[in-house]
Amino acid sequence: MKLSFRWYGADDPISLEYIRQIPGMCSIVSAVYDVAPGEVWPRESLARLKEDCEKNGLVFDVVESIPVHEDIKLGRGDLEQLLENYRENIRRCAEAGVKCVTYNFMPVFDWTRTQLDKAAPDGSTSLVMYWEQMKGLDPLHDDIHLPGWDSSYTQEQVRELLAAYEELGEEGLWDNLERFLKAVIPVAEECGVKMAIHPDDPPYPIFGLPRIITQEENLDRMLSLVDSPANCLCLCTGSLGCAKFNDVPALVRKYAAMDRIAFMHIRNVKILEDGSFEERAHLSSCGSLDMYETVKALVDTGFEGYVRPDHGRMIWGETGKPGYGLYDRALGAAYLNGLFEACEKALNAEKGESL
Repeated sequence: MKLSFRWYGADDPISLEYIRQIPGMCSIVSAVYDVAPGEVWPRESLARLKEDCEKNGLVFDVVESIPVHEDIKLGRGDLEQLLENYRENIRRCAEAGVKCVTYNFMPVFDWTRTQLDKAAPDGSTSLVMYWEQMKGLDPLHDDIHLPGWDSSYTQEQVRELLAAYEELGEEGLWDNLERFLKAVIPVAEECGVKMAIHPDDPPYPIFGLPRIITQEENLDRMLSLVDSPANCLCLCTGSLGCAKFNDVPALVRKYAAMDRIAFMHIRNVKILEDGSFEERAHLSSCGSLDMYETVKALVDTGFEGYVRPDHGRMIWGETGKPGYGLYDRALGAAYLNGLFEACEKALNAEKGESL
């Protein structure tokens, strides 16, 4: 596996100098954040990311993400120009040495949480999604803003989008995903880039919005739309694992064996009785997910893709972007390193080999 770390560019309070000090770290996951969705990324911006990483002994080879414009998801507007711009961004990323591009097909909101700083008994804080805090919220009639919502939208625009997606429905969204994949996957394949779709977070409807990248049946359907080695998953354990109907280690084993996982986001969540969830430390015993079985599935299937410790808690007084501090993600990386080494050595011992 290739250990990676998400970095938000020059404005990120965490420096590449610090990231490089994490044992085993090799790849940086980043993007061009100052260009609106649907526009073409400047080559200069990508070259700067590449240069900054290389100066620090790191490689910029994963993009997260190239946002998919809402009009592509809705199947409206100047689709041909939007799709061509997306293809051009893939080409430019490949020119800069990028091997994997992450994206999602979530309507309106990339992810939904109700609080970003829920305090735990040990003093750490983390992201949570509590159904109790969602009660009575109606974005069609109330002016509300939840964490994760695109702040560039006005409340009126949010209402228009919600109405448009209600009319579109799940099957309409599937149709538009198929159009998108058929337009971009051939270019990705030509460029040697793997496109990795991120699951919906959480993997069930919010405010009536259709959600389609949610569970095994739908992951199978997505991969079958364009049967190409460039059409892959970004399998996020926390996104899929916050729903009890998803067996995360089984999903990892299945799709890694098919060589259709390009990127792993590994984090832990605690599922509560009412279906709410809290993001927790990576250690298995801290949440509802079995990190050992997840990593073992990757090792057993010969996974060689990218892995990153996903959202971390804010610990030791650190401040900054919730979920994206240095300390807890570095702890997560160290924990994952240990799991991978143990699983690899155990597998080699079974084969009568040694590292």
